[in-house]
Amino acid sequence: MEEFYPQIRTVHIWAVIASGTLFALRGGAFNLLDAAWPKALPVRILSWSIDTILLTAALMLMTVVRQYPFVDAWLTVKVVLLVIYIGLGTVAFRASRGKRTRIAFWVAALAVFGFIVTVARAHHPLGLFSGWIA
Repeated sequence: MEEFYPQIRTVHIWAVIASGTLFALRGGAFNLLDAAWPKALPVRILSWSIDTILLTAALMLMTVVRQYPFVDAWLTVKVVLLVIYIGLGTVAFRASRGKRTRIAFWVAALAVFGFIVTVARAHHPLGLFSGWIA
């Protein structure tokens, strides 16, 4: 499967871009514009589909490069941050929450998503802050 590493990595990167973009658009439309389409079933199915592709590619990459969460620190941080991101994103789409609360959780989720990307790019648990270590 190592021969497919470049293709799997490309799929993973594009799925990250698609997932983050869709989350940002949905959250902005729902929380800032009070639009209904972000919670429509076809849009949610698209989100789930992209995230399934993203997770599948991630598991394939993990197998190919033989780096694993709870063994390699940077992957452990990514998994922990992913759980936090999912929790924040869930609250950001709860209509029962106040608008300010939803916006705060949406912005926090976007920040966590961005930090996950820096951890992945650096292959270091501190992500963009890894260069600050002497």
